Amino acid sequence: MHASMYILCSMCVLLTEAEDIKKRWQEYTEELYKKDLHDPDNHDGVITDLEPDILECEVKWALESITTNKASGGDGIPVELFQILKDDAVKVLYSICQQIWKTQQWPQDWKRSVFIPIPKKGNAKECSNYCTIALISHASKVMLKILQARLQQYVNRELPDVQAGFRKGRGTTDQIANIRWIVEKAREFQKNIYFCFSDYAKAFDCVDHNKLWKSLREMGIPDHLICLLRNLYAGQEATVRTGHGTTDWFQIEKGVRQGCILSPCLFNLYAEYIMRNAGLEEAQAGIKIAGRDINNLRYADDTTLMAESEEELKSLLMKVKEESEKVGLKLNIQKTKIMASGPITSWEIDRETVETVSDFIFLFFFFQTLFFWAPKSLQMVTAAMKLKDAYSLEGKL
Repeated sequence: MHASMYILCSMCVLLTEAEDIKKRWQEYTEELYKKDLHDPDNHDGVITDLEPDILECEVKWALESITTNKASGGDGIPVELFQILKDDAVKVLYSICQQIWKTQQWPQDWKRSVFIPIPKKGNAKECSNYCTIALISHASKVMLKILQARLQQYVNRELPDVQAGFRKGRGTTDQIANIRWIVEKAREFQKNIYFCFSDYAKAFDCVDHNKLWKSLREMGIPDHLICLLRNLYAGQEATVRTGHGTTDWFQIEKGVRQGCILSPCLFNLYAEYIMRNAGLEEAQAGIKIAGRDINNLRYADDTTLMAESEEELKSLLMKVKEESEKVGLKLNIQKTKIMASGPITSWEIDRETVETVSDFIFLFFFFQTLFFWAPKSLQMVTAAMKLKDAYSLEGKL
């Protein structure tokens, strides 16, 4: 589905001419991905201490694992073509991937994205009422899958059990089960419980690239892998495909790459960097159960903070807010909600009131202040409670 045939300009004047509409989409999207923080781009040059070479079998595995029947990127080459060519395609892609691995330089076509605007709720003539999906080169996905596999051991090492987003064997039901277990334990020990469901404004689009590389370095990601990632992000270009044709190419200066399989794990590491700097792991605040303080549960950018008092909860939220803003992420106060089983006062942050609610939709589940689960979700929650995998928080206590 393409963007609306007519669109409003920044001055709220309706644009009807094709060139004006394309120009508006380029203007809006370019502004969205324009760098906020004007730090100099730190570049260490080519890394000579390389990770182990890419193997031809890795290229074959990566190519075979790419999903078919997907729209092509800017180069127009379908993945099915590579898969039909089989060994010949593997040899060519292996040579390209080896060259990238050694030089840390990516083909420009592999750094380009085609954005497709998809309407959300609201006025379809407002650019802000669209989300975008990105089409990238299928050939590039081979290298991206290999890089993802090389990064995975570090992601698994650095991410805590409280983060369940984009992790193998984890899902929303894990966090629902964990919250319900925490609530039941709080009831058992007659504790008040305070939740803050925090929300970022365009979290994935606001990641600062230099801060991302710094966070990866501090988490012990090898310099070679960081250099590959940094050079993939440097000089990114995008175009918007509208009902009137595509816009000119423009630079992408912030945000994790849309349509890229590396983006979820990179964002998770970025969020973990924020939480560590906020001191959540060392904080005494939280729900004290079985000798452990539990003060947050996460699913990608959805963070639930929890404490036994209003003061503790507010302290946690302000720490997270402060550290988030240092790296370019801002809380969406209008979508951040408080839920409490004990007394609570009105909160105001940045002159906006944080709403206290009696019920809330959390990861597609509905629950209320008294923690009676809605019938529609009860079956799923019960199923989640039966999960006996190694990731359950209950099993860790």
